[in-house]
Amino acid sequence: STRDRPRRTRCRCACPTNTAVPPFVPVGSLGDVDDTTTDTPEHRPDMSPEALRERLSPQQYQVTQQAGTEPAFTGAYWDTKDAGTYRCVVCHEPLFSSSTKYDSGSGWPSFWAALDPAKVRLIEDRSHGMARVEVRCSTCDAHLGHVFPDGPRPSGERFCMNSASLDFVPD
Repeated sequence: STRDRPRRTRCRCACPTNTAVPPFVPVGSLGDVDDTTTDTPEHRPDMSPEALRERLSPQQYQVTQQAGTEPAFTGAYWDTKDAGTYRCVVCHEPLFSSSTKYDSGSGWPSFWAALDPAKVRLIEDRSHGMARVEVRCSTCDAHLGHVFPDGPRPSGERFCMNSASLDFVPD
């Protein structure tokens, strides 16, 4: 029934289209994190707040751990055109490919798809008086940015990420 469908709301952010926000995916609905990877405990980064403050820059910590946003056109990757993979700066999980990166004109690195939809969590974000969809790393829960429904084909989505939340590994 129409009553069971998620309500679509209008985007009130600074994006140029002010289009409808897609239905959000509640926390945890994309499944559990796969613990069967070859990543062993001795090779995983320490995720304690103290270790993260030591390992990350102040901006990386503020963006990934406190859901901050870097100013537009200031991040390291907003204009990067090199081939490679963008990983989570906190846990090093591969998240986006340069093959899906495009110039959205927003001043942040933008992608029309994640490497694998299960690698990111989409969460309703109603902070700052806006209705948006937040993107978080499924592995470590780091804040990455937001996704908007104004991207190019084939997905129509714009994953608008903070450079401070990403690490680039060239091919």
